[in-house]
Amino acid sequence: QLQLVESGGHLVQPGGSLRLSCAASGFSLDNYAIGWFRQAPGRTREQVSCISRSAGTRKYAAAVSGRFTISRYNANNTVYLQMENLKPADTAVYYCAAIIPPPTVPNMCALVPGPYEYWGQGTQVTVSS
Repeated sequence: QLQLVESGGHLVQPGGSLRLSCAASGFSLDNYAIGWFRQAPGRTREQVSCISRSAGTRKYAAAVSGRFTISRYNANNTVYLQMENLKPADTAVYYCAAIIPPPTVPNMCALVPGPYEYWGQGTQVTVSS
């Protein structure tokens, strides 16, 4: 069974840091582009970041650019989201998602949720003093 599992969410004070993990089981992430998205209460799911399967393409939403860093280590089948200088506005459930990119755009990743095939259950990040 193909599964993505997020972890690392926690309560943290403003200005703090967290590292989220997205681990795959039942399949290899090598051929997948990975996206991170988040959803706060009462709001729609929004993009955070994405990384292509080769890590050659990385994208960030404007709200997190310069503070978040996405990376991947295919050897342990995991993608990470390092979050620095966290703000209360970053409070949300964070989800990772996976997609096999089309052959015509092998190094793509998407900052919109629609194309993604597999989703994790999410991990809660709360930024509060």
